[in-house]
Amino acid sequence: MTTDDLPGRPAPSGPPRTRPLDPAGLDPERAALHARIATGPRKAQAGVPLTDERDRLLGPFGVMLFSPRIGDAVQQVGAALRFDDDLPPRLRELAVLAVAVHHRSAFEWSAHERPARESGLSTGQLRAVLDGAVPDGLDAAERTALDVVRTLLTTRDLDDDRYAGVLRELGRDTLAALVWLTGYYAMLAGALAVFRPE
Repeated sequence: MTTDDLPGRPAPSGPPRTRPLDPAGLDPERAALHARIATGPRKAQAGVPLTDERDRLLGPFGVMLFSPRIGDAVQQVGAALRFDDDLPPRLRELAVLAVAVHHRSAFEWSAHERPARESGLSTGQLRAVLDGAVPDGLDAAERTALDVVRTLLTTRDLDDDRYAGVLRELGRDTLAALVWLTGYYAMLAGALAVFRPE
């Protein structure tokens, strides 16, 4: 199945504003960043589009080239979040999709739908995420993580009682990773909304 099978999925915010940069025309700093992203650990991930047929970086990865020093730091945070053991794959993908829905980020949804399915999330569960509901069949940690992400996106904080409950359920390290993940994918959604890469 594709995102086309899920009516109501996040949609692009308007026509493209920028084009991916051609690797042949990059200065040394941008070329080095392009190589780190295009040949790094993300390359082996199924479902996350990195480059097009001309080897141009796509989506937020292409936008990272616009400010390569900051873009490099940003992509390192993303790589750490994607491969860190503090976030189990299904919980991580559920959290990313919740951010994508909140920010109506079609690229983020498209890039993470397949990994979400591969982690065990069903079409019905994805539909529930799109609808802002809590999907059936989540374990306690996943329900808690979804609540944390949605709360952070709307209030940017957890009240004391919720914080204490989340610590009991997820632990400090997973909560910290989840907070960073929420901010990271919200930042990518903002960059995609502003630059609207084609």
